Amino acid sequence: MNLWPFKFYYLLPILIFVLLISCSTHTEKTELIVLTRNAPTTWYEGRDAYEGPEYDLINSFATYKKLRVRYVAKDSINDLLTSIKKGEGDIVAAGLSRTNLRLAKGFNFGPAYQHVQQQVVCRRNNGEIPREPDDLIGMRLMVASQSSYEEELRKLKDDLPELEWVSHAEYDTEQLLQMVWQREIDCTIADSNIVSINRRYYPELIVAFTFEESQPLAWILSDDVRYLQNDIKKWLSLIKSNGELSIIMDRYFGHVTVFDYVDMRKFKRRIVKRLPKFKKHFKKAALETGISWELLAAQAYQESHWNPRAKSPTGVRGMMMLTLNTAKSVGVTNRLDPVQSIKGGAKYIQRMLKRIPSTVNEQDRLWFALAAYNVGYGHVKDARELARSLGKNPDLWVDLKTVLPLLSQKKYYKNLKYGYARGTEPVRYVQRIRNYRQVLESTL
Repeated sequence: MNLWPFKFYYLLPILIFVLLISCSTHTEKTELIVLTRNAPTTWYEGRDAYEGPEYDLINSFATYKKLRVRYVAKDSINDLLTSIKKGEGDIVAAGLSRTNLRLAKGFNFGPAYQHVQQQVVCRRNNGEIPREPDDLIGMRLMVASQSSYEEELRKLKDDLPELEWVSHAEYDTEQLLQMVWQREIDCTIADSNIVSINRRYYPELIVAFTFEESQPLAWILSDDVRYLQNDIKKWLSLIKSNGELSIIMDRYFGHVTVFDYVDMRKFKRRIVKRLPKFKKHFKKAALETGISWELLAAQAYQESHWNPRAKSPTGVRGMMMLTLNTAKSVGVTNRLDPVQSIKGGAKYIQRMLKRIPSTVNEQDRLWFALAAYNVGYGHVKDARELARSLGKNPDLWVDLKTVLPLLSQKKYYKNLKYGYARGTEPVRYVQRIRNYRQVLESTL
């Protein structure tokens, strides 16, 4: 009797199961090839190492998954999308929006880590500023090819058939913003996070209007690493809950929300006219204290606009605006002497840094110390206690800067050791210094 059909009947489910398992398995990678752009909102070479929000996020995920990372920079959005389709990389981490068109084209997006809005950006004193989409008709408008901005314009053209623009494959958004500033084109469109950073370098840029709908930024995954989707979701949930995502976003964007056109123009002029006279003294103080000279120069500008004879109604004086008691404590005998003032101010920041608890991470220690320089260490200590009582993390600047303004409200300060303080001032103080420092680092 031939038992083969009988045996096959019972073996068939097992064979199908084995086949399904073999088809569903994948070889997990030990190295991620990450495609990105070289830009301040993505990935760039900083003073000592690579930096950028995408760089920090990818490295965080790679640590979570115990993966090595290799970065490959591409010149344009078109190059990024083409490369991931060809399988030349595993992940695109380049600040790209998850749009319906990109989804329809089969791109595999991970979860959103940031939301932005598209903004029409033009230049001050360069003709009439558009206030709505209709006003763009007849303007020299250029956007990056295959960008989410191009998608938005195509939707607008359905209602505005006269609307025209140029889509350029070779220029990225940052280059187009520079072209607007140089009056080579009238306007472009950019994500709000890109605009916030670049307006400091090109202060004449102005946001003409903002599209209401926000868009999520997310990574694109190649077919080979689609299995990482759930891991990315778990990791993103983790860094949201433990505050790491807030720290990364604050590092790159927390100080760019305040923009003062007049102040930034004046600052850039004084970099050329005033700073050279004092630069060597900032560098010497930096060598003596280990604090970067750009930060010292940025703080001095916030304090006195690099005016060694500056004086406030409260009696603080000089380049670093020292009180009489503080000056004595750091060995300054003449507050109007810029060399003494710079050295004394640097020593005082160093002193504040030493008082900040070791539980505060290195980057945030600097912001805590600057806040203490401005409002007094006692008030910073009060703010940390208040943060703890409000369920916030007293060791994180992203939390402390939301608590400091509460020191001016009686229901909070009445129970604190050092009492009332104008807590909004140190927050603005730190933001402005961070702004000035980044401009200095990018232009000098």
